[in-house]
Amino acid sequence: MTGPGARGAAAGHRLSAGVVHAVWRPRVLGAWRVPPGGPVILAANHAHNVDGPVLMGTAPRPVHFLVKREAFAGPLGTFLRGIGQIPLDRAGTDRAAVASALAVLDAGGVLGVFPEGTRGAGDFAALRSGLAWFALRSAAPVVPVAVLGSGERRGRVIPALPAARSRIDVVFGDPFTLSGTRRTRTALDEATAALGERLTGHLRDARRGTARARDGRRPRTHQRTRTR
Repeated sequence: MTGPGARGAAAGHRLSAGVVHAVWRPRVLGAWRVPPGGPVILAANHAHNVDGPVLMGTAPRPVHFLVKREAFAGPLGTFLRGIGQIPLDRAGTDRAAVASALAVLDAGGVLGVFPEGTRGAGDFAALRSGLAWFALRSAAPVVPVAVLGSGERRGRVIPALPAARSRIDVVFGDPFTLSGTRRTRTALDEATAALGERLTGHLRDARRGTARARDGRRPRTHQRTRTR
């Protein structure tokens, strides 16, 4: 099966980069860790609805994300398909989405996955087995990504978005591959557990390195009041 167009993903990458850097102040750390060529899976935490666009605009390579099918309604769906994103039915096994994602990796592209399956606390606490399946099936390296600060302050004009010019940290970790070729239920469970350890470890290190608290916020500093 032919996967989503690489040219569309490249256009989406440029567009997202322009918007993200114009609206917020992204700080990108460790982008050099993403392999410059060949198939790669970016596994990111997901605490806010802008995490996908932010990662698209800050990753060093164009990314094809698996995006919930509900987002592909009307003109937005046409746009998302045009920039190389992949609709995913989360209610069951979506064979079309799986085939498109594998086609991206077979062509040496970058697949973006939110392994928690949906937006939540963004702490990698509950992973689905999809990431492990793709990693084992493709043998592509997995790069953990921590997106921090997207839910720190709400915007005044559009409360659903982070405040304008707020800082969002995007931290890329060291790539790793899963060993083994079996894709049995037991093997997937073991691989998912191993992924969970690597991803939560990266998130912990990213929070420490960016001075972010557990909820993604920067810790408050307490200053002493000088007396004369």
